[in-house]
Amino acid sequence: MKSIQFIVNGKERTVVCPPAKTLLDVLREDLGLTASKECCGKGECGSCSVLINKEVVCSCLVLAGQAQNQVITTCEGVGLSPNLDVIQESFIAEGATQCGYCTPGIIVSAKAFLDEVDTIPSAEEIKTALGGNLCRCTGYTKIIKAVQTAASKKISEPETAR
Repeated sequence: MKSIQFIVNGKERTVVCPPAKTLLDVLREDLGLTASKECCGKGECGSCSVLINKEVVCSCLVLAGQAQNQVITTCEGVGLSPNLDVIQESFIAEGATQCGYCTPGIIVSAKAFLDEVDTIPSAEEIKTALGGNLCRCTGYTKIIKAVQTAASKKISEPETAR
């Protein structure tokens, strides 16, 4: 067992766990942050995506010990009701979710992508940015539209878009 400190969603947190426990399990079991989901357990689907120091990673592949002193953002840290991020609002407005299993990982990846762009991205750019996130329920059309809608809002209303 080891004491591991990190910042999760803007708060300093400490957990005592085996350093080989996955970050996904720490987030879900020890911190009660259940938005990230385990699906494949191999880093292939993106359902467990979180940001570590603003970089998208699959939390099922990161060990707790590797997260020591890192800044982690989960979907809960992107926004929670009633204070949703523009990407979350756009997913709702465009009907971009179905079962919702992959949605938190896609939201996190889309947030990281939109934080780096200042134009409305093309469908191809969005597909590339979200390439590590699989959705088994949709054809991605509404997801792509939601990301474009969020980008448009971010550009046209920068003071209100988080």
